Amino acid sequence: MLTILAAGSMFFPGLFLLSKQCLKSIPALRWSEGDAVIVSARLVSSVQAVMASSAGYIIASSCEDILEDQHWLTSSYIMFAVPYFVFDIYAMFMCYWYKLRVKGHEEASAAPQHMSTALTSYLRREFLMVLHHVVMVTVCFPVSVFWRQGKGDYFQGILFMAELSTPSVCLGKILIQYKQQHTILHKVNGALMLITFFICRVLLFPYLYYAYGRYASIPFHMVPLSVPWHCNLGAALLMAPQLYWFSLICRGALRLFTGSSRSQRSRGVAKERQTDGNALPQPANGYSARSSDPDLSSH
Repeated sequence: MLTILAAGSMFFPGLFLLSKQCLKSIPALRWSEGDAVIVSARLVSSVQAVMASSAGYIIASSCEDILEDQHWLTSSYIMFAVPYFVFDIYAMFMCYWYKLRVKGHEEASAAPQHMSTALTSYLRREFLMVLHHVVMVTVCFPVSVFWRQGKGDYFQGILFMAELSTPSVCLGKILIQYKQQHTILHKVNGALMLITFFICRVLLFPYLYYAYGRYASIPFHMVPLSVPWHCNLGAALLMAPQLYWFSLICRGALRLFTGSSRSQRSRGVAKERQTDGNALPQPANGYSARSSDPDLSSH
């Protein structure tokens, strides 16, 4: 068990450092430290998501009895992935730190004491995500490995597959960071992120209740009354932030696609007026056709 934990502790930081070094040193790239850190952090998150989803599929597909069947990969991958959540808190802060410097909030030669100010700002801005990671390590890890006593590996595998939405979220953040909101790739990825997040992180929880109801021959609406209260509490606490993040994704998607339509109409009006020899006035609603699409970011 400790060997697996140690392996995860070396794998995720090691992959991050390797990716960062390659992005900085490959002659065709020569990226800056900040760019390399941001992209490497997203890469590690995506790799972890693919590994978790793959493990989840293997586990869920191998359990015929969804309550009693066990698979060795369940506890093993939980142990392997725990260090990722600790590392990701650090990686998210480094991304935040370099974004501040790029935006001019901090000078390139910032003094070390400014790091504490940035850390406070980071914890305030990313409080929900940091809390999510802390709970995963301090609560979900011991519950999943020790308290379950080997029961419910199927449900644990389904929960692993929630990570299937993470790669599109990471790609969306990278595209926004490098101001590629106007590209087709960003719009396609935004739609994919909306769909995968809804299926893998929102519908997932009703599906868990449906699967147990079918297993126990209980009507779906009676399942919450039939399972222990702490199972309902845990599901509610896990689902709440997913609903919040999904609402942010929906708002971002709405702004992205409606903003794109307005932008195209504005450019059409501009061409017509330029053809007539008239200058293009400032839009009355404050929207500029030159403005970039809004942030479509999510955790």
